[in-house]
Formats: sequence, C-alpha cells, structure tokens
Amino acid sequence: MTGPPDPALDGLKARAAAAPLGAEATETGRVEAIADGLATVSGLPGVELNEIVTFATGARGFALTLEAERIHVAMLDPMEGVEAGTAVGRAGFIASVPAGEALLGRVLDPLGRPLDDLPPPDCPDRLPAERPAPTIIERDFVSEPVATGLLVVDALFAVGRGQRELIIGERQTGKTAIAVDAMINQAGGDMISIYVAIGQRASAVRRVIESVRARGDLSRTIFVVAEPTAAAGLQWLAPFAATAMAEWFRDRGEHVLIVYDDLTKHAATHRELALLSRQPPGREAYPGDIFYLHARLLERSAKLSQARGGGSLTALPIAEIEAGNLSAYIPTNLISISDGQIVTSQALFAANQRPAVDIGLSVSRVGGKAQWGAMKAVAGRLRLDYAQYLEMRMFSRFGGFGDAAMGARMARGERIAALLAQPRFAPLGVATQIALLAGLNDGLLDTLDPARLPALKAALPPLLNAEPRLEALRTAPGSLDDATRAALIDVVREALARP
Repeated sequence: MTGPPDPALDGLKARAAAAPLGAEATETGRVEAIADGLATVSGLPGVELNEIVTFATGARGFALTLEAERIHVAMLDPMEGVEAGTAVGRAGFIASVPAGEALLGRVLDPLGRPLDDLPPPDCPDRLPAERPAPTIIERDFVSEPVATGLLVVDALFAVGRGQRELIIGERQTGKTAIAVDAMINQAGGDMISIYVAIGQRASAVRRVIESVRARGDLSRTIFVVAEPTAAAGLQWLAPFAATAMAEWFRDRGEHVLIVYDDLTKHAATHRELALLSRQPPGREAYPGDIFYLHARLLERSAKLSQARGGGSLTALPIAEIEAGNLSAYIPTNLISISDGQIVTSQALFAANQRPAVDIGLSVSRVGGKAQWGAMKAVAGRLRLDYAQYLEMRMFSRFGGFGDAAMGARMARGERIAALLAQPRFAPLGVATQIALLAGLNDGLLDTLDPARLPALKAALPPLLNAEPRLEALRTAPGSLDDATRAALIDVVREALARP
C-alpha cells in the first residue's frame, strides 16, 4: 500500500534511483621517497605515462617514468607537506593545457595558470601536452617565408613557415634578441607568436614581455613562463605545453611562430630528473632518450597540407654553447633535428656587428625554397662577398692591400657589414630590404659613407610606399622584373640625394 504522493520527496527518490550501486575500485599509492622535485611512488599499477596524480596535501605531479613496482612523479606544485608515506591518487587524465583564443595576450605557466594577475583564461578546449607529430601525408612543402625583419636572416638564411631554425651561440651574444625581433615583426601580420621561457631569469622574461608590449602586438602573443624557482616538472613540461597551445591555432588553419628559450636548460632539467630517477647516464651524464625528447618536440612543427587546413607552426629553438663548442652533445643533437641553424659569434658581438650572425657556420636547409623571388634575385652574391670581406679583413691586420681591386672589395665589404647591422627593435620591411640590396648591387652604396646607412634605411620606407610602380612588390614580392628593379634604383637614388 502506498501513501499519497509527496512532491517534497520526488527529487530525493529520483536521485536515489539514479545513484549507481555496487563496488567502486580506486587506486591509492604511497610516497616512498621525495627529493628535488621528484617523488617515488608505489601502489599505482594502472597509472599511465604523463598522467596527473594528486597528493593528499593537494599538490599535483605527473608520471614521468613507469617501472614494474613503482613510478617516478615529477612535481608540478611545491613539495611542502609531501613526505614518505603521503597518500597519492590518480586523477584519471593525462597532463593537459587549456587551448583557445582566450590565451592570446596572456602570461601563463605551463599548466595555463595566470601569472599576470588576471582571471584564468576561459578556454572550453583542453589538449594533451604531448601529442603525436603530424604524419608525412598530412604535411605540405615549406614554401612560404616568415618575415623576421632582419636583413641578415631574410636575405641569407630565409626561414619558412613550418621550418625549425635553431638559434645557437654563447652567452650574451644576442640569441634571444633575434627571436624577439622576429616576434615583434609579426605585428600587423597573420602570425601568432608564442614565447616559452624555460628557467630564464624573471628580469629577462620581463624585458621580453615589455618589449613586445611596447613595439609588437601583445594581443597576438602568448607567454608561457617556467621560472628558475618553479618545480622541475613545470620546467620540463613548459615546451610541450606551449606547443600544444600553438597546435590549437595551427590545426584551425592559422600560422604560429614559437620561440623556445632555451632548450639547453630544458635538457639540463631532463638530466636532473633522469639522474634522480636512477636512469643510466650516458654522454655528459644525459640519459639515452635525450635525443628523442627534443626530436618528438620539434617534429610537431610543420606546414600542414590544405586537406588539414593549411596552417603552420614555425619553431625557433634557442640553445647555448660554451667556448664556441658546437660539437657538444646537446648542440649536435639539436642541429641534426632542426632544419638549419643561425649561429651567433662572440667576436662579432664584441665588434658591435649586431645581429652577430656567423655566416660561415649558419645555414638554412630550406633557404631559397622559402624566400621571396625578388629577394632571391638581389641577394645572390651577398653571402660570398661578405665572407670574402671577413677573410680579407682578418689578413689586412698584417698589412694593407696595394691592389686597387682588393681595396674596392674591402670598401664594398664594409658597406655590406654596415648594411647587415641593425639595432634592436628596428625591423626592416621586405620592400626596404630588397631596395637596399638592389642599390648595393647597382653600386650606389660603393661611395657612400657607412655611417649614413642608418639614415638611408629610415628614409626608404615612405618613398617606397609612395612609388606606384612598386605596388606589386609591396603586396607580393615575387619575381623582380627590369621595370621593378629600375623603380627600386630610382627610389634609392632619391633617398641618397636627400641631405
């Protein structure tokens, strides 16, 4: 016999009927040891690689390595309160990051938590930090250039969309400056920039952010920062997390430029975690999987086919060397993984030739295939002439050259060096670069005082914009016909005639 219906109980009855009944299996592990940002945990047999685990204190980490009886967990939060015997549970999901338009203009940690005193980004999508690289069939040829605004790069070592161009050199030789200038030059374009700071000083990261804020387009830039004081797991995860954020835009047909600053510190963090987890050390105490670590990261940069939307992810990884030793373990790994390298020189930097790019050691393995046709037409002999000048300058210390032809080459080389020198935050437009090289090839700069070249660079852009014959060059710098070349020469002559 049932009583009269009671509306107050209907909701409770519905919840009771929907409640699952039966046993529920959970895995709970225990911390065996913890030190220096790495915890050894037992009792989680079903955990997956890179899965998030939660400690009883609320701190989180992710499974870095899996063994038969235990796992090693890289901490993502401070270790306070975590000690031997602390309970550990599975979160049930792989380390992931927020992804979406809301990330633009933000300064975040590798987990997407804000570092800029603003609310957390509202991103409905999340992506695993580690994802498979696009397959060969999903890729397209690297054929579109990335305008860096640096004449020495755009003319001699063109970077294509989807390329991985390593920037490598000793400390304090302008490596980050080259990458930041390339980011600033994307203002007003169709490329999104992402800067990943791995173990960099807070003051250095702040300078980069302020530079982009003042001279670039902050609304099209994302900063992912893992400070030196951050947990080792956060520093390890930073480049993978930032790449996942970039892939969200790439997979929707957009173009992204990502700067990893720097992978030498990332390799040191991986070595630290590997030694703590008792992995066998190899060359320079790095574990055997160090090559695979960076290979699977950089392989995610690619130009996608039109069937996949045609987006691109261009990588500018930065690496540091000591005493000019390019044959060290991590530099050789990164050189073999990437599609070329821009090598900075301590000697050139000290001689105030900046960007201090060593043209003898630098190379782009895509090069002319991703260079504007007009640029290729005017930059043909530039590298050879500049290299000859550097050699002649070295030998001229022992005595002058009596030959007039050799003196003319030296004079031309001095003007090439002055032409390639650029102050920071002063990018040159594509048309300006082509006009300068056209004027150099025509001999207009041979008698010009090198000290006047900065004024020439400043005078050219308004004149080029006002010249109707160069409309096609400004919009799509393809091939350089005789009429366009003549128009460029006329503009350079007009600029030189000004006081």
